[in-house]
Amino acid sequence: MTPKAPASSNGNPSDPCVIVIFGASGDLTARKLIPALYEQDRQQRLAPGTSIVGVARTEMSDDTFREKMHASAKEHAAAFDQAGWDRFANRLFYHAADAAAAESMEGLSAKIAELGGNAGILRQGGMPNILFYLSVSPDLYEPIIENIGAGGLVSEGHRWCSLNAEATPWQRIIVEKPFGNDLASAVSLNRALGRVFEEEETYRIDHYLGKELVQNIAVMRFANTIFEPIWNRDVVEHVQVTAAETVGVGSRAANFYDRAGALRDMVQSHLLQVMCMVAMEPPSVFDADAIMREKIKLLGSCVVASDAEAPSACVMGRYGRGKGPQDRAYIEEDGVDPKRNTDTYAAVRLEIDNWRWSGVPFYLRSGKKLAVKQTEIVVQFRRPPVQIFKMFDGSLADRPANRLIINIAPREGISLRLEGKVPGMGMKLDYADLQLDYLDRFGGEQVEAYGPLIVDAIRGDRTLYKHKEEVELGWKICEPFIKNPLIRSSIHTYEPGSWGPDAAERLFGGVGRWHSPPPGFVRKTVG
Repeated sequence: MTPKAPASSNGNPSDPCVIVIFGASGDLTARKLIPALYEQDRQQRLAPGTSIVGVARTEMSDDTFREKMHASAKEHAAAFDQAGWDRFANRLFYHAADAAAAESMEGLSAKIAELGGNAGILRQGGMPNILFYLSVSPDLYEPIIENIGAGGLVSEGHRWCSLNAEATPWQRIIVEKPFGNDLASAVSLNRALGRVFEEEETYRIDHYLGKELVQNIAVMRFANTIFEPIWNRDVVEHVQVTAAETVGVGSRAANFYDRAGALRDMVQSHLLQVMCMVAMEPPSVFDADAIMREKIKLLGSCVVASDAEAPSACVMGRYGRGKGPQDRAYIEEDGVDPKRNTDTYAAVRLEIDNWRWSGVPFYLRSGKKLAVKQTEIVVQFRRPPVQIFKMFDGSLADRPANRLIINIAPREGISLRLEGKVPGMGMKLDYADLQLDYLDRFGGEQVEAYGPLIVDAIRGDRTLYKHKEEVELGWKICEPFIKNPLIRSSIHTYEPGSWGPDAAERLFGGVGRWHSPPPGFVRKTVG
């Protein structure tokens, strides 16, 4: 008998399945995926019978794999208890194989069938539901996808044609970013996926969309009538999206980062998706198809810079040497080729050519070794058309306008800057921030963003995943900056602990327009 699936928070069941993680010996699996799945299991969001099998070339037993993952979960899970781990560990298995070799799929297929049989979750045809997760080097994506198809592990076409589709197992795949390194390679990857998997069963993951407050942007905009009338070019002056980190690149330089850079790694993927949630039109319903349609429309409305325009709309930088003896400059990191001029900081100005946003610039920036670890959105409103209080204080003309700050990480919350009168004699104005701290107000347990996204894939919910057109449009928008030789050759060196190169201010046409808190800044919490 198939175990009964638990209901998710919105009532849709989580099917029992076998989760196959390619790249099980890698850093992402240990630091993110297994701790995230453990957290979901603690919250009873994995169906009874669901098994997880890690696949990598390294030979090891199930118990050895469990021991390695146990140490990672203790370190990286939001909350850990041994009894919960012991229950979860019974779901964990390991299979040694080179997934890029076609002959490996026969043994993997047998392992999946064995796990499904032992758990009592086999379906029509003698196989369970399967969720594949590509947690491997991007150059292995296409060979593994091709081998999955050639090995007969995907029967999706047969499922749609079946008289009883519900009894036929599904096969889905989660693809980790990067989705290509330019438009041509992204198109090639999408075609490889399309030859084996239906688009509806393909899940291009962006863990930023699993963060609570990114989803809350939609709730804030579309469940509160006060925002929609002012969410347009008439009232909004500009929008900033920032993802800043205080750490450097470290060991990632040689095996990934030096061939990618900040614009490829963060702006093209995460920040464009956050921008979509801020700027898209209201979907007809909050489901995957409706949201994807609106994001595709928005990205399709972004103005693609010409070769001549790109240098004035993009600034790149890389961090220099710090003050400590171990604070190496980026070009001194192991495996870095200085001639590549790889960016550890990138800032771009984008224009959206539609009725809502025409004339409103969107500024996106991301960088390593910056002053503060912070991911946020700043919606800057226009100044009042007339300053009727300037007779009391001539400096009022220079005061900042109202702004809404949506803080995504590390502490989720929203603050709205308003002007007010200081109590006492005379007319003196100052600002105050109205703050909503989500954890203080609503409570709940913070979990790794990957967990809810993986459970969504098991449930067949693509709301927080990317459509292939979103990926390709993102590359189309960013390629003029990435491949512009003038931008690359004029890369700026910036001081660690700063907010990046001073040249980024010129994107605004003035100084001091970025929202850049001082080093050591921690957003105040309520209560």
